[in-house]
Amino acid sequence: MPAKFVIRFTHMITPQTIQQITSRIDIIDVVGEFVKLKKRGTNYLGLCPFHNEKTPSFTVSPAKEIYKCFGCGKSGNTITFLMEHEKYSYVEALRWLAARYNVEIEETEVSDAQRQQQLATDSLYIVNGFAQKFFTQQLFETEEGQAFALTYLQEERGFNKEVIEKFSLGYNPSAKDTFAKAALQHQFSAELLLKTGLVTTRNEALQDNYRNRIIFPIHNNTGKIIGFGARVIGKAPEKAPKYINTPENELYVKSRILYGAYFARQMIDRLDECLLVEGYTDVISLHQAGIENVVASGGTSLTTEQLRLVKKYTNNLTIIYDGDAAGVKAALRGLDMALEESLNVKLVLIPDKEDPDSYVKKIGAAAFREFIAGNKKDFVLFQLEVLLREAGNDVNKKNEAVNQVAETLSRINKAEDFTKQQEYIRQCAQLLRIDESGLITLVNKYKRERIAKEEKKLPFEAVEPSAIPAALVQENIDLIINGDDLQERDVLRVLLEYGLQLWDEQRTMAQYIFDELEGYAFENPTLEKLYNIYERQYQQGLEPSAKTLLYHEDAEIRELIVGITMFPFELSMRWNEKSDKKNIGMVDSHEDVFKSIHYFKLRKLKHMFEQNQRDMEESKSLEEQMQLIKVHKELKMMQEAITKQFGTVIFK
Repeated sequence: MPAKFVIRFTHMITPQTIQQITSRIDIIDVVGEFVKLKKRGTNYLGLCPFHNEKTPSFTVSPAKEIYKCFGCGKSGNTITFLMEHEKYSYVEALRWLAARYNVEIEETEVSDAQRQQQLATDSLYIVNGFAQKFFTQQLFETEEGQAFALTYLQEERGFNKEVIEKFSLGYNPSAKDTFAKAALQHQFSAELLLKTGLVTTRNEALQDNYRNRIIFPIHNNTGKIIGFGARVIGKAPEKAPKYINTPENELYVKSRILYGAYFARQMIDRLDECLLVEGYTDVISLHQAGIENVVASGGTSLTTEQLRLVKKYTNNLTIIYDGDAAGVKAALRGLDMALEESLNVKLVLIPDKEDPDSYVKKIGAAAFREFIAGNKKDFVLFQLEVLLREAGNDVNKKNEAVNQVAETLSRINKAEDFTKQQEYIRQCAQLLRIDESGLITLVNKYKRERIAKEEKKLPFEAVEPSAIPAALVQENIDLIINGDDLQERDVLRVLLEYGLQLWDEQRTMAQYIFDELEGYAFENPTLEKLYNIYERQYQQGLEPSAKTLLYHEDAEIRELIVGITMFPFELSMRWNEKSDKKNIGMVDSHEDVFKSIHYFKLRKLKHMFEQNQRDMEESKSLEEQMQLIKVHKELKMMQEAITKQFGTVIFK
């Protein structure tokens, strides 16, 4: 999380309270609520929730209690994850964690800057919550709502009261400004109401945007309402859309939403399958029938973000669409993206011009389940069947079909899916009546073309770190981070890692570092700030460490801690190589601290030499030159003393 401002808290949560919360945090438990994680060695790996990626580069370290995406660079701890992902303030994140781990916490105020940043998001949640209650009240407690909307939902759509209440359905009355008046009376600003899309401006007055419509609240993964869908009752008037949705804002981003995911997520996880339909009413009808592992795309083309929401809970996706031409076309649009996400995709087409909503009511829940189980078609093979049926005896169209299926199969590009790809190639070659080796060649051709195309536009940072040789990464790090930053970061690394250990019988390693660096300054002000914070807390009798400072109220400090502790390559590895040590990475703590401190000091002495040399060249007075020569000799003696301790000259 970028920190372009100074954080000033009017009140602080006591360190004891924060310690109670942070001591109980399980970062895998919290992050795993939002990201599907797989164990990889000592860490966990998943697809980054902050940017689009096909290869997992989002790493969570349970030992260090931090996460880092090596694609987009996002990093932090459990609290910053909640702040980034759920748009919580620092205090809101603490409160969320406190509630999860049963820790009592006192209310506190956040910084002015954070308050302003959070205000828009909080306001949208509040007005959406107010709107949902208003619309539900209008549905159940007004004469108009009961006579028109509730009757329509129960008698024409066949929804019972339980499922209506479960999904918090509501009704916006037909009068032009019933909701607008109520919202203004509750002190919601016109600007905020317009942003939600709940109202619009006509003749310089606020009017309801969803008049005479059934309201479908849309929930995020934690159950908060982020927007609404609004459907006309019965047939839509001329030129009026059947559905209206919330315009995109801080909460509502259409491409990242699956309707019903909040209600379906546990059952999807339990059954290891997600059923995907098009509309809101499809989801509600299936839930009413007891089929709860179902979500809706909202009638739009599937997006990568939506598929990744599914993948958080399962790799098995069954798409249920209408059996007409439009339904088939809509289903096939998501095929390539689903394959790239390594989802196992099946397709079920509802017959007789029905949709899931009407068909489950027609045949009943048990028969619908049997129909789904018995009519799943493999997505890739179904696409090929459709293409061949359309091609008929046309040779050119058959060639197009061959190329299209080869291009589709080339998107199955993950190592773990190799066997799946080979089986598809075998079956498709049989259906196409072509040589299997020829289809393999064509698939590989499309794969090479796509890789070449992506490499031209892919930034260096998007390359998976594990695919790059360690030596090459180290060389690039040295180029990116200047020498001063590298040495200063390494001093902070050893301070955070070993500071509370004993250096000798009288001193801790932290005290040894403070003594050795007295009189030496940091070039980087942020690094110096962290060094000073650590020293101040240490002198106050606290026990600062990477873990305690990871939850510091200053976002800049939190980010720096993550950057230092997650940094994959350390100077100590280079020192081991120079010392011809066989076990690179096996570093003695005393030696690590000693070399970090003295390398830092040598770097600073080098700067002093260079500056002294420049001063001598510019000096015009003999007296001044003599003084500078004396300084040069003193610096030289200091350098020789340090390098003698090292036993080797580290730089020339």
